[in-house]
Amino acid sequence: MGEELMANEQQDQHQADVQERADKQQAPQADEQGSAQATADDMASADDVIDTGASDQASDKGLDQLQAMEEIQVLKGQLADLQLRAQAEIQNTRRRAEQDVERAHKYALDKFVAELLPVIDSLERAVDACKGDDPSIQAIREGNELTLSIFTAALAKFNVEMVDPQGQAFDPELHQAMSMVDAPDAKPNTVVAVMQKGFTLHGRLVRPAMVMVAKG
Repeated sequence: MGEELMANEQQDQHQADVQERADKQQAPQADEQGSAQATADDMASADDVIDTGASDQASDKGLDQLQAMEEIQVLKGQLADLQLRAQAEIQNTRRRAEQDVERAHKYALDKFVAELLPVIDSLERAVDACKGDDPSIQAIREGNELTLSIFTAALAKFNVEMVDPQGQAFDPELHQAMSMVDAPDAKPNTVVAVMQKGFTLHGRLVRPAMVMVAKG
């Protein structure tokens, strides 16, 4: 009877040892499975983060490219505008230069003509002074008139025109009033006497005509 009890206790102890060893073997496997599952979860989470970051980077890159294209279009427009402005400025500069050259050619004789006008004044006074029936005086008068005619014709070839406003309305652009006089037979503001004739070169005044004007 005692031997049978001892045998049963030994058998129970043996089964307990076997069960303990089995539990110990299963524990590391469970730990390994849990660790593997945690690693897999971490990798999945990391993949999600990478995918999200890559998507954000792609979106940012697309926005940068769009902004760059817009800036390029703006720069193209500014460049085209600057090119048009530069062309217009070149044309204006060329036109001004041509006008300056034309004026220089036209009015190169301005001062020269002004120096010749006293000669015309002297010839006119000489013609007016040669009065009388004396043949010698008549010859002098005719000579002076011929010289004056040749001289004024030569000036006319260079577009020098005489301003003789006798009987015309007073024009402050071409005439210089010496005085205002009573002239019952003339309209107000009319030139009644020319003291000195004026001259123009290509339409530009070289010397105004010195005149007397009727009072209003």
